[in-house]
Amino acid sequence: MSVPVGGGPVEHIEVRRGEYHDSVTLMLAGRAVGGVAGVERVLVAMATELNAALLAELGYAARPEAGPGDLIVALTSDDEACETAALHALADALTPAAPLVSPDGQPGGSITAPGHSGPNHPAPRTTAAALGRTSAPVTLISTPGLASVAEAMESLENGASPIIFSDNIPIHHEVRLKEEARRRGLLVMGPDCGTVVLHGTGLAFANITRPGPISLVAASGTGAQELMALLDAANTGIHHCLGVGGRDLTEQVAGRSTLAALTALAEDPETELIAVVSKPPHPAIATRIQEHAATLGKPVHFAFVGTEHPTLTESAERILTALGKEVPSAWPRWAGATDAAEGRAPTVRGLFSGGTLRAEAEVVLTRAEAEVALTRAGGRKIDNGKSGGWWEGESREPQESTEPQTAPFTFDLTDFGDDTYTRGRPHPMIDNTLRLRAVADAADDAGVGVLLLDVVLGRGAHADPAAEIAAAIAAARHRRPELAVAVSVCGTAGDPQGLARQAEALAGAGAWVFLSNAEAAGAAARLALGGLPDGAAERP
Repeated sequence: MSVPVGGGPVEHIEVRRGEYHDSVTLMLAGRAVGGVAGVERVLVAMATELNAALLAELGYAARPEAGPGDLIVALTSDDEACETAALHALADALTPAAPLVSPDGQPGGSITAPGHSGPNHPAPRTTAAALGRTSAPVTLISTPGLASVAEAMESLENGASPIIFSDNIPIHHEVRLKEEARRRGLLVMGPDCGTVVLHGTGLAFANITRPGPISLVAASGTGAQELMALLDAANTGIHHCLGVGGRDLTEQVAGRSTLAALTALAEDPETELIAVVSKPPHPAIATRIQEHAATLGKPVHFAFVGTEHPTLTESAERILTALGKEVPSAWPRWAGATDAAEGRAPTVRGLFSGGTLRAEAEVVLTRAEAEVALTRAGGRKIDNGKSGGWWEGESREPQESTEPQTAPFTFDLTDFGDDTYTRGRPHPMIDNTLRLRAVADAADDAGVGVLLLDVVLGRGAHADPAAEIAAAIAAARHRRPELAVAVSVCGTAGDPQGLARQAEALAGAGAWVFLSNAEAAGAAARLALGGLPDGAAERP
């Protein structure tokens, strides 16, 4: 229904009974509708209890009768013509597109098994029915919340390992599914599994990488993407990336899928080295995983993100060394503006779309802060030219000083991919709206000296993020030329967005751009202290 509000804006609320779309499709559809001029307060989502409650949070009084198998469409437009344009945008977004093709000619998009659909083969309505038509060993599940549990169990009962993209699944259900998978010799990837690569083919959010001898077990989506992008830049590729869900290495889940994935990859003749990517696991679970890895007869590298662990860039370098591959003398970077730092506040504001990338940046900035404080107190500053910056390596205990010690710079980092920011909204890898506003806010805040952002490329991500983010950076720096910007771009040369094109657009707006997220964070620290990142005179 469409309701004029006070003779001006038009509220459009409808329920489409029995119309289901996966969450990635709905994220993209919501972004398309929200991008129509004159449209706001957009919700395009399945009518789960959570999403129905979002209507009230968005200011809609109506609460239509609907269930999780129904689609809710709500939007407010300036007038009826604007409403019509928004609904056309929605229809286009929900219409299956032709297969995507990357710049190197690799196909992407939807894949349909022969005989799976058509006038004589209507689309199956259950997971079991779909698996009954094909011998597919894997299912990709993106149904809302709890609904995915039944689909995943049905997948296991029919002999297929499920990839569960969905989140908001109680942890006891996760344990039950993974126990069932163990009993059947299968693997549960997820819940909240955003990145998977099987035989070089990416699913969900995934970069296009060259084939190679390395396989990953990933409890971190963007962490896995960062590691894959770095290895690809070093001319080394990925065979598999098995996402296990961000909670797999907690005490409750106890690494059930990680153990199963390690065993499976150890038996894969095309995998020469395995890397486990995660934020720090529960200590007892880490010990169990490491003990199991030691029995596999195949090298396993642990790339954990945390204060006691190497950066992902250092992990990539160690993996390359272990394989006898050449480590790049320098990771790709694109030099930005070299304006004078006069008037720049010693404050870094981080605006991230990847939770693991935010966590790694926090580690790097914390180390930098501590090293600078140590140097100011009389210790020795180390500059070894490595990826994490100039605070790694040997340092001395600080000498006593009578001068008051203050933090050399401060930082505040936000993960816009956190559930707090994605309720009723597309993920920031798809929709830059909130981060663009945050960039504009930083331009109005003289207390912000440096902006630190990530840009994640690949299938499933925004088609051209630099077009929007570079314009926002240029506008912010036009208002405050002393505002410095460092950006990490997580992507490969094969990604549809074009890694070099994205990086050059951002550098053209004045940002310092790095393939290495750790190096971007290190650059932010240098900029906050009034200096310039390494390579100030270089530009690829």
